[in-house]
Amino acid sequence: MALDTIGRDIEFTSGSVLCASRHQFHRVAFTDWGSGERGTVICVHGLTRQGRDFDYLAKGLAKKGFRVVCPDIVGRGLSDRLAVPEDYDLPQYVLDMTTLIASLGAREVDWVGCSLGGQIGIILAGMSNSPIRRLLVNDIGPHLPLDAVMRIGNYVRSGPAHFASKQDVDAYFREILAPFGQLTEAQWHHLASHSVMPDNLGGYRLRYDRMIVHGFKLPWRYARQLWAFWDRIKCPTLILRGAQSDLLLLSTASEMLNRNPHARLLEIPHCGHLPPLLEDSQIEMVCDWMMGKEIGELSTSSPGGRRAGSTTAR
Repeated sequence: MALDTIGRDIEFTSGSVLCASRHQFHRVAFTDWGSGERGTVICVHGLTRQGRDFDYLAKGLAKKGFRVVCPDIVGRGLSDRLAVPEDYDLPQYVLDMTTLIASLGAREVDWVGCSLGGQIGIILAGMSNSPIRRLLVNDIGPHLPLDAVMRIGNYVRSGPAHFASKQDVDAYFREILAPFGQLTEAQWHHLASHSVMPDNLGGYRLRYDRMIVHGFKLPWRYARQLWAFWDRIKCPTLILRGAQSDLLLLSTASEMLNRNPHARLLEIPHCGHLPPLLEDSQIEMVCDWMMGKEIGELSTSSPGGRRAGSTTAR
């Protein structure tokens, strides 16, 4: 386990867990923060991202007494790559995260899932005897609009094979992550620096396997199954939605509220897909949810609900 720090007062360790696919064993890397007096939170990233996206959030949650584990989904970050590209799919990711949870020795965990990480969380939370205690689903739902899926798929396929300089890296991520909203220079640098690694040409390359696109299914492939898992979720669930999101439409978020009485919705202004959970106000909101505070809007069909809409975090 390698020791690292962010800030002066929070330390984290880096580790990995051995998982299995249909064709090989592989290592899933993670960072591990905090002592865990309040419980364990697992934070899982989006399609092409990696666990270091959560450094700011993990630090905030650790200060509140949580243990925070942030894995790199297989094929991303420091995790192994799969030899058979077709194995990059939701069932594999669910199996890997189940192995990770088992390795932590926790009877219950809380879950923060961004985009793809949210879909994984929906499946895990919707299973019988789920270990998920509280769920946060960040800008994702069972239904995905085709235009948004194609947009994401295109940048995965066409991502540069080589960056000549750090300036090129920063410019690229400021463009493709522009829907994250207004970030500080330090936050942009943090996202960019952990998204690439040195290559053999003296520059940098993306820190994910381009073959993940082979498991990138059209939106209707899993929609029926995801709705079925969503309907069965019994734990308190907070849906975050970027106010300008093209991936989680307001109509989908409203349907999610109406179909599951355990869900609440909170809109994050000034961003699209997806709220990056880097700003102090967003981190405080996640901490409040994980500590049991009731935030967000209920549907009209829920006891005490008002309308199938959302409140807005400010």
